[in-house]
Amino acid sequence: MSIYGAMFSGVSALSAQSNALGMISDNISNVNTVGYKGTSAAFATLVTESATRSQFTPGGVRSMPMSNVDRQGLLQGSANTTDLAIAGRGFFVVNEAANPGPGNEVLFTRAGNFRPDAEGNLRNAAGYYLQGWPLDANGTPIGNTSVLSSVETVNIGNLSGAARATQNIELDMNLPSNAVAGDTHDVTVQIYDSLGNAHDLTLEFEKTVANDWDVSITGMLQSGTTTDSLTAAGMTALTAYVGNITFAGNGSPATITLPNIAITGFVSGADNSNIAIDGGTAGQNNGIVQFGGDFFLRNIDQDGVRFGEFSGVAISEDGVVTALFDNGDRQEIYQLPIAMFANVNGMEARDGNAYQQTDRSGELVLATANSGGAGRVAASALESSTVDLANEFTDMIITQRAYSAGTKVITTADEMLEELIRIRR
Repeated sequence: MSIYGAMFSGVSALSAQSNALGMISDNISNVNTVGYKGTSAAFATLVTESATRSQFTPGGVRSMPMSNVDRQGLLQGSANTTDLAIAGRGFFVVNEAANPGPGNEVLFTRAGNFRPDAEGNLRNAAGYYLQGWPLDANGTPIGNTSVLSSVETVNIGNLSGAARATQNIELDMNLPSNAVAGDTHDVTVQIYDSLGNAHDLTLEFEKTVANDWDVSITGMLQSGTTTDSLTAAGMTALTAYVGNITFAGNGSPATITLPNIAITGFVSGADNSNIAIDGGTAGQNNGIVQFGGDFFLRNIDQDGVRFGEFSGVAISEDGVVTALFDNGDRQEIYQLPIAMFANVNGMEARDGNAYQQTDRSGELVLATANSGGAGRVAASALESSTVDLANEFTDMIITQRAYSAGTKVITTADEMLEELIRIRR
């Protein structure tokens, strides 16, 4: 009977609109949730098989949640260096445990409000731990980057600095061509031993004949001392050192003979040092040159550093996590993988604004950020919720009206049934 069908159709309308209101309510409640992706209601008709050309049998309607996981939220700046967002496709890989075991689940999220816990593990507000590829000393990921088993929890705690002995010195300077034989010019370089102690190394350039300069060491002392002794207070001992530079008529070096500097006997207990000197390239004006005018030192550089304490991290667009130390040293420790799926809207939502891989989402692909279609990592930024309050309130009004109309169908069908019952009275 069509009246009963109309009543059941009205009931389905109430159920569908109630379901839609629940989605709107969830969206509004998550308007300030970092990385939240709004859900919208998709309505579909229900058609009964008994409907014919001459008689219509009402079916009804149903509503299904439509995920909008692929929608990009606005990026907002943050003062925290470990707050992360993805501009473009992909998800951060997270785990529910700091030290994942076989029973701990790998999930995926866009909520990048990560903070170090008491052990230094990066964890977001939902309690999920950020996963990354550990890097070796050369900045290369350790293990197979195409599988999840190669990732581990990103930890920035207990990072101790280290000293680095000077291994290379680069000189960029001008030796005056109008100098006479016997003229000398000194260059003092602060170098470091393997324990981070600073030493002043003095190189003397002495002109012998036209276009020819000898190089020797005249002083090696601990930084801050005033003595000129080659082995001041027994601090160091140097092997004999003699270098030579000859210049062509155009001012560029013709030959550069600068042997490595061997330093032994550090009383601090530091390892022996072997330091290479880079004076440029023969035939080019990219280092030590000889032109008229005064002696001047344009640039001097060495690669040693004193001992440094951990001062923070920097995260690049490629997802490389770099530890920073107060001595200027930098150490790449992790690279964040970006998880990619063919159908992100087919993923299953989990608590804490995370998602789980499903059959409908397609296979997981781990990619490097900012390459291969994966989005770039934005450090000191968070992705805002995709919820638009204006749209949600508009949809709420429409849903309310549709619900009221559905109740009107039921009350009207009820009145028609009542009229039918009155016929036999």
